[in-house]
Amino acid sequence: MFTGIIEELGEITEFSRDGDRATLVVRGPIAVSDAKHGDSIAVNGLCLTVVDQTHDTFTAFVMGVSLDTGALGDSKVGDRVNLERAAALGDRLGGHIVQGHVDGTATLLQVEPADDWSVYRFSLSDDLATYVARKGSITVNGVSLTVSALSDADAEEHWFEVSLIPETLRATVLGALEAGDRVNIETDILARHVARMRDLVAAQHTTAHAATASNGENE
Repeated sequence: MFTGIIEELGEITEFSRDGDRATLVVRGPIAVSDAKHGDSIAVNGLCLTVVDQTHDTFTAFVMGVSLDTGALGDSKVGDRVNLERAAALGDRLGGHIVQGHVDGTATLLQVEPADDWSVYRFSLSDDLATYVARKGSITVNGVSLTVSALSDADAEEHWFEVSLIPETLRATVLGALEAGDRVNIETDILARHVARMRDLVAAQHTTAHAATASNGENE
């Protein structure tokens, strides 16, 4: 479990893909300062397991499903990445509850810079749009952010906007993004559970209605 508050900007020192698995080596002295084999570290929002480490790097395997779902498959040596260690009991929850289970990717559409903050607009796939709400939480490359604007529910192409202060742009990889870049997206877990309950209730209602109609026809 994570909070979406980035602790460190790491650097990919090795990245190799072999079939449906990739091996990733990341330099991050803070992230590995108290890490041990089997610990979880979020890399651009993707929860990875430490399988080896040195005094300032850690190695992790990335499975095919994660490579296909997220943007980490685009990585190359030298890329900067957002790093966050798993939350510890008793810590302040500065962001929101983040699982490190990436739902998909989004593409940066445009940036509107300003003195106090910059507005970033990202694409939003139809299947994820239902989980995103204005003023709700969303995780972009592991960063906990608040949705400041959102496309209409009936829009042909969905998008969302976040307003980023200079500190967020400086301390994370978001400040280096350019239009067309892909990012990892994790929607709010509470929204996903509510949507699941809604779907289950609707399915039960449909089944009950069908059973009632069938009984009526048999009478």
